[in-house]
This record gives sequence, C-alpha cells and structure tokens, in this order.
Amino acid sequence: MTLFEFSKKFPDEASCVEYLKMMRLKEGISCKKCKHTELYWKKDKEMFECKKCGTRMSLKSNTLMENSNLPLHVWFKAIHLLTATKKTFSALEIQRQLEYERYDTIWNLLHKIRWAMGKRDEKYQLTEYLEIDEGFFKVVDNTKSKEQISDEQKRGRGSVNHSKVLVMVESAPVAEKDVKSKHTPKRKCGHIKMIVMPDLKAETINQTIDNKVDSNANVITDKYKGYSKLKEILKHEEINTSGMKEVHKVFPWVHSAIGNAKNILRGIHHSTGNDYLQSYLNEFCYKYNRRYFKDKFDRLLIACISV
Repeated sequence: MTLFEFSKKFPDEASCVEYLKMMRLKEGISCKKCKHTELYWKKDKEMFECKKCGTRMSLKSNTLMENSNLPLHVWFKAIHLLTATKKTFSALEIQRQLEYERYDTIWNLLHKIRWAMGKRDEKYQLTEYLEIDEGFFKVVDNTKSKEQISDEQKRGRGSVNHSKVLVMVESAPVAEKDVKSKHTPKRKCGHIKMIVMPDLKAETINQTIDNKVDSNANVITDKYKGYSKLKEILKHEEINTSGMKEVHKVFPWVHSAIGNAKNILRGIHHSTGNDYLQSYLNEFCYKYNRRYFKDKFDRLLIACISV
C-alpha cells in the first residue's frame, strides 16, 4: 500500500475503527469470560457482546492494542510505515512523521509491533535444506559503565560488546540448468530465523534448533565445534571453510542475511541495546520472509490482533 492509498483508505479515526471491526469479525473473536466464539457488534455501546453470556469487550480487547490510549489512526500509521519500506524507521523518525509529542510512547508502540512480528514467525518451522551460521552484532550494555566494558573487553566470540546470534536460512539447491548467471547463487533462498543466543555451546544450539527447524531438514554448517552435535537431531553436513577463498558460494544466503541485517541496524539506529536486539531482528526476519507478499499491511494488522 502506497502513502496515497493509505491516506485514501484511512482518512480518519472512524475509518480505522470500521476496518479493525471488520478484520476482527473476519478473523474470529472469543469471549474473554466463557471463550464462546459468537459475538456481535453492539453499535450503541461500540463494543462486542457475547451471544452466550452477554460479556462485553472493547474493540481493542485481546489485541496488541489493548490498554493503549493511542488512537487507532496512530497504530495504523505506524503499521503502514513499518510495512511500506523494505528497511525500517527509527522511533524518532516515526515520532516526527506522526507529529506525536512523546518519544517513549512511540518507542514502546514499535517494540510491541516487533514483538507481534516475532510471535507470528514462531508459528512456522524451517524445512528442507538449511544454511546455519553464527553472527556477532555490536550492542550497547546500558547496565555497565564505559570503564567496566573497557576492563572486560575481549575479541571474537568472547567480546562483551557483541551479541551472539544464530542465523538459519532455508537454502534449497538449484539445478545447474536453472542458474542464469555465474554470479547467481546455486541455492534458492526461502525463510530465515535469527535468534539471540546466551552462548554458542553445542547443547544450547541443539535445543534452539530443535524448536525452530523441522526434524527432516538437511543442514549444512562450517566446522565450528558448536555444531558438532547437530547430527543427533538433524541430517548434518559439515564443510571445512578454513582457507577457502569463496565461502560465499557455499553459504550464499546466510552470510548475505547477516550482512543485510547489520547494515540496516547500523544505518537506522545510532546504537542497539543488548536487551532489544532480538526485537529488531524480529522485524528484519518478518519483513524478509514476506518480501514477495502484497497484502503486507493486512498481514501485520492480523498479527497484532491475533496475539
């Protein structure tokens, strides 16, 4: 949806109310009290009412917007801005665009939406062929002083100013006859997942992958020791990349995903707090996984009302 289409479709608060009401009835509502699924809209009260027990529910009840004093028009504009761009916006920029007084309110709104994005992607497991690798994202730990961070400074996997992220990408092999150019990867990219990890031990990696990946999937990784026990839960192929000049040809998509995510975070945000990195990665993965979809606004709105 373009900016002009959005403005035409949602010119005011009333249009947002009508659209949300229609979407909620379409997706289905359950009563808060008795869980009955037949409710109707009581126009004089502007509330849903259960046909069985008579309990009334507000339009925002049981959604991400519940207990929010923000107008629906603000919620809709924020959802539109997040879905209308391939990259993203900072909270400060959206605050400017919405001409809203309080930065903290918009910041919280965006993180609520990103949480809904993550919950939506949790419904799906990665399947078939996967590339798996670890990424290290620069973060800021606001609980520590600069002196403490300087004293604890390390390089590589032990660095205190980098968070460990497990990156999983569906990457099916493509037949040679279907490769149009020598620069085209010989693997086709599907969905991705990025999970902030407390550590990269084999047991932690196995536990994470077991919940996110279909048990029949085929996985390729490098020979990092954290992947040494993957064969216990999946079909696993290890590739020795030490000394390899063209690693990107073996892992074309997982490295691309890590690089793209880092560039977006670097380009939009001055810094990323360690506690909120997963939230930003949720948005990146959600939008990447729906890059070819057309009804992006409706899909994200449904995610927000189906939490």
